[in-house]
Amino acid sequence: MSATGADAPAGSAVRTVLVTGAGRGIGEATARRFADAGYLVGAFDLQPCAWAAGDDRVVTGVLDVTDPAAWEAALEQLTARAGGALNVLVNNAGLLYGMPFVDASYEQDSALVDVNVKGVMYGCRAAFPYLEKASSPVVVNLCSASAIYGQAEMAVYSATKFAVRGITEALDLEWGPKGIRVCSVWPLYVGTGMLEGVNTAGMRNMGVRLTEGDVAGEVSDLAEQTRRPPSGLLGRIRGAVGRAVHRPVGAQATAIYLASQVGPGRIIRLANKRLTS
Repeated sequence: MSATGADAPAGSAVRTVLVTGAGRGIGEATARRFADAGYLVGAFDLQPCAWAAGDDRVVTGVLDVTDPAAWEAALEQLTARAGGALNVLVNNAGLLYGMPFVDASYEQDSALVDVNVKGVMYGCRAAFPYLEKASSPVVVNLCSASAIYGQAEMAVYSATKFAVRGITEALDLEWGPKGIRVCSVWPLYVGTGMLEGVNTAGMRNMGVRLTEGDVAGEVSDLAEQTRRPPSGLLGRIRGAVGRAVHRPVGAQATAIYLASQVGPGRIIRLANKRLTS
């Protein structure tokens, strides 16, 4: 692995964040945003992130999120510069294919499950001892509005995001008493390279209206919100709403998510069918 920048002084109060899939897209935008906010950023991907070369705010190296040993090495590399603590883990790395289920392959299914599900589980497991040592630690998992109801032409991707939803909710309950917040962001279609060659009915009907910066902003806000609890009655009310486990990104995802919280299942199914077919 490679790293940039010098070690932080012993006892430094530097805050740390590890972002997976940081080579481009949402991961790169998120890592850059945290660096600009003063964090020591671990930007990891299948190759060291070229954009981070020479940036003393960023530690970059190789991380295959499906490899537990690689997780251990990446966490040790980053936290060695910050007293062994990790303040924020952003499980962003992911894969997607969009096509009728029967047109894909066993290999594609396996790759999505390995990266999207195992990558999140392994990251949380490996990061736990480092999060325990940190002040106001938070895990932000990249979920999706496709975890609201199964998406036609994205069946396996949708299934993996339901799994991420379950992991997030379970660990929020388990780790909350330990002071570790676990939450997720739920965007709809985001204009990144992941959607290259994807042309589903859902995309055509709803459009691609989010940017990588939109999602990065929500991830950063969740971390800062955890770090600085709101004050005053109005602030506490807003904070209670904002501290929900799942945060939809954008007007479309927010509307669909809120409707799913109150609408009967058959209505949500019908609405989803109309939007994605």
